[in-house]
Amino acid sequence: MANLNSYLIISAILFSIGTVGVLTRKNAIVIFMCIELMLNAVNLTFVALSRHLGNLDGQVFVFFIMTVAAAEAAVGLALMISFYNNKESIDVDDVHLMKW
Repeated sequence: MANLNSYLIISAILFSIGTVGVLTRKNAIVIFMCIELMLNAVNLTFVALSRHLGNLDGQVFVFFIMTVAAAEAAVGLALMISFYNNKESIDVDDVHLMKW
């Protein structure tokens, strides 16, 4: 069985990949996928630390994070569909063109 350090290293790698993806990509769908990857890395850290410490507090936080991630995905997808219907693109550089 893997120890705590292995889980934390994997979590740090996943979070770093997500951060690089958010900072370098221009496609909104890829950016949202990278944000989800970052949230899952945090979930992995919470679960690993919760198991290591022997309590369930971290696992409870994971359910809250999953709820926020589902809401973020639903709202983000709705915004992307709306933006695509107006501009025929989901490039984040074109977002500043949307004005009220």
